Parts: sequence; C-alpha cells; structure tokens
Amino acid sequence: MAARTPSRPVGTVTRGTTNPNRLRRMDRWIAATHGAVLRRADAPLAVDLGYGAAPWTAVELLKRLRTAAPAVEVVGIEIDPARVAAARPYAREGLVFRHGGFEVPTDRPPHLIRAANVLRQYDEEQVAAVWERLRARLAPEGLLVEGTCDEIGRRHVWVALGPQGPRTVTFATRLGSLDRPSDLAERLPKALIHRNVPGEPVHAFLRDFDRAWAAAAPYASYGARQRWIRTVRALSADWPVADRAGRWRQGEVTVEWGALAPRG
Repeated sequence: MAARTPSRPVGTVTRGTTNPNRLRRMDRWIAATHGAVLRRADAPLAVDLGYGAAPWTAVELLKRLRTAAPAVEVVGIEIDPARVAAARPYAREGLVFRHGGFEVPTDRPPHLIRAANVLRQYDEEQVAAVWERLRARLAPEGLLVEGTCDEIGRRHVWVALGPQGPRTVTFATRLGSLDRPSDLAERLPKALIHRNVPGEPVHAFLRDFDRAWAAAAPYASYGARQRWIRTVRALSADWPVADRAGRWRQGEVTVEWGALAPRG
C-alpha cells in the first residue's frame, strides 16, 4: 500500500531547532517501556514527527529502538519540504523521510509516534485536537509520546498516550544539572505548562517534589542519584508514581496522568 499523500499537510512549520543526542532520554525511556510492544509487532513502525532542520533525531531513534526491537522501521516526517529534501541523503535501510504533518502519512498505523518540541508553538486549546488526531493514527497497542526538552537534552517532560487517551507524565533530567525538581517546570508540555499555578495539580506536584528533595538533602553526600531516588520514594507516598527504582536511577520519574491533568 502506498503512503497517503494529502494535498496539504496538517500543521505549521516549527523553528526546527535540533541537536544530536537532544532526545536521548526520551528515546531510552521509549525503548525500555515500549520495546516489548515493538518486538511483538509483525512490522513495527515508529514515526519521528517534526524532526526539524536536520535529521539527527530520526537517525538516532532508529539506532536506539533497534536495541530493543531489531525489526523496527522509522519514518521521519516534516511539514517543511526543504527539510525533507535535506534529510533524504541520510535515508538508509529502515529509515525514510516524508513530507507531512499531523495527518501522519505512513502506509500502516504506527506503533510509536514521537512528537518532541512540536506543540510548543501551538496554543494550549489546540493540544487536545492534535492529540486526538495523532492517537487515531496509532496501531492498537501504539504509543504517542509528546513533550518538550531543552536544547541539549538535559531536561525533559513528556506525556505518553495510548489510542484511548493520556496515560502518564515523565520527568527526566541529568541530575548534575538540577538545583531542584521544579526547575523542570520550564519544560512542561504545552498541555501543562500554563497550569503550573496554585490550584492546579501539576503545581502541587512540583511543590511536593521540591519539599521531598529538600528533605532528602542528607543523601546528597552519596551523590545526586541517591538523593533523587530517596526523593521519589518519599513522593510516591502521596502521588501515583508509575515506575520503579530502575528508572529513577536514570534521573526519571513517571506519574499517572490523572493525578496531574489540568482541572476542568
């Protein structure tokens, strides 16, 4: 079946900022948590949606996912045709580049759509419709990962969504760069970044995160990782933490979406 090619891609051109290894934390989380689904699939397909002015993130996504699912293929999709033309010399076995947007022009439903730093420029009111459109393109066990990171990949926050809706929010950081957990607030996805105000769950979560971090200060003598683990363990007494210490050691914590979802 040929890829669907609508007359006009859905979406708008982003700034296109990208750097090698910018999305490594997100990629490693995807490989660890979603690798089994990709391995089970007959023809696993992943999409790097809005890869930007250079193709590095798509090339790296293929490499990292193949450590978990050797048969996976990756499609890099960009709404700017000049970026697609510039990326095509980097195509290889298992990796192609296509012109498109939120309609996701692939020849079969993807098992993964990664949309990093794409919705940052959109209004909060537009997020739900974009999520719905992308979720509708997923394979039955597919996953949409949508979020934001800084320019060199030290700090990330992303939402994981299945075909039925949002599931979790993950906070990930290079621990040596962190003064306090609420530093991650500047990288909240568009669905949450304007909700970091009193009365909203994400604001309460980051407040409690900072308090637990301060209480765990004595563990700093054992290193930032041990302090983070102790912090997350304490945080899990009051918040539905969805992962375990193996992920915490990576400078991550994943929380159920329902606990952080915007009010109303």
